[in-house]
Amino acid sequence: MTQAPNATRTALQALQATKMILATDLDGTFLGGTPAARRALYDWIEAQRHEVGLIFVTGRDPHAIARFCAEDGVPMPSHVVGDVGTTIAEFDGAELRPIPALEAEIAEAWADGAALHALIEPLPGLRLQDAPFRYRLSYHYDAALFDPASLEPIRARGYDVLISHGCYVDILPRGISKGPSLLRLLAHLGLDQDSVLVAGDTLNDLSMFQTGLRGAVVGGSEEGLLRAVADLPRAHRCTAIGAAGIIEAIHAHGLHPAPPEIPA
Repeated sequence: MTQAPNATRTALQALQATKMILATDLDGTFLGGTPAARRALYDWIEAQRHEVGLIFVTGRDPHAIARFCAEDGVPMPSHVVGDVGTTIAEFDGAELRPIPALEAEIAEAWADGAALHALIEPLPGLRLQDAPFRYRLSYHYDAALFDPASLEPIRARGYDVLISHGCYVDILPRGISKGPSLLRLLAHLGLDQDSVLVAGDTLNDLSMFQTGLRGAVVGGSEEGLLRAVADLPRAHRCTAIGAAGIIEAIHAHGLHPAPPEIPA
């Protein structure tokens, strides 16, 4: 079902009126931590919907979001930056609607994915992920067989190669990743960047922290990410894991007058 223009305008006006926007990675971050911490954060977001906006910034296939929100009691986002930044879409809880004006540059920078995969497929130690792709390719890698240098020819062709979490490889259009796509979305929506908290835990979240937005590098993050954000003053390195780390960062950055309680 497609939202009417008036409904879309009303939702945007509500988002623009919020005091805070949480733009968060999912696995290990928003979906990470103890059940008590997740419940504390999720219940607070639902109770503060008039003051707190929610954007998912994820490497997951964004079409699965409605399903796990419904099954696991996860709050619904208003927008999704998915596929490691190559999808930028509105979300009404049922239908994901890519925003053509924001994706045009991404589509232009991407070539024929099948032809690109044909170049990568013979390389040892890489296995294509079982997910639909629009403007990216993503692989699992076997550290015993995979040589990162084998992808240098792909970089030379004008693509970015992102290796993260000790097991993932993403091939993306040059200059496209979570951070730049999130900034494009925030500008499109007319949102105040100073009200935004980004949260993540792996190297594919690094570009979010490099935007200069306030950040939550949640506890238990990938060592490579911790090293990379060491000199970024707005990237708060949390001691608490997952959802509890997000709560910790809301307090640390003073982003809301009535933040959720930090779980014991």
